[in-house]
Amino acid sequence: MAMTDPDGVRAAFLDKDGTLVHDVPCDADPHRLELLPRVGAGLRALQDAGYLLVVVSNQPSVAPGHFPAGVLGDVEARLDALLEPFGVVITAYAWCTHRPAGVRAAGGPCACRKPKPGLLLEAAAAHGIALARSWMIGDILDDVEAGERAGCHTVLVDRGNETRWRAGRLRTPRAIVYDFADAVSFILDGHIHRARRLHAVSAQAGTAE
Repeated sequence: MAMTDPDGVRAAFLDKDGTLVHDVPCDADPHRLELLPRVGAGLRALQDAGYLLVVVSNQPSVAPGHFPAGVLGDVEARLDALLEPFGVVITAYAWCTHRPAGVRAAGGPCACRKPKPGLLLEAAAAHGIALARSWMIGDILDDVEAGERAGCHTVLVDRGNETRWRAGRLRTPRAIVYDFADAVSFILDGHIHRARRLHAVSAQAGTAE
């Protein structure tokens, strides 16, 4: 875990694909990025509450050469443009461009590809973020695990993108919701009882699979 100031600033770490924008093939193509419903307003609410906003995303399409690494600058510019009407400013973008585990690559596996926590730890060290006061929001359990490993609280926005539901202590979010706005409400207002009901429904659905 990163040695960060426990009294440092709070942050919301944000997965990109399936959490902020529609999850589509060629996810490093900036022209295909479109915000999901209520994301802009939700990010503004987090920002107004004092949270830094940090995007942490695996971008494996860069590793095999499908896109040049420089395209990620265009992705950042596109996201900034989409969020500008809401007055939202992303503090930092952190990308893992390495190949997935099990795919041969020079130098062996990296320390930053989620579910590893490297992207969050590096951002926390760079920006004085208090991980224990921060949240990770994602749409699959690898996002949750990365957040838990880093020492954050976690919320899963279940859009149907998690298909395996591999359980574990580090893969159990504080809440499971079905809309980004509900994730923000849980973080800011502590909708504990509602989140518990949602968690129970999701758990039953996972058991039935």
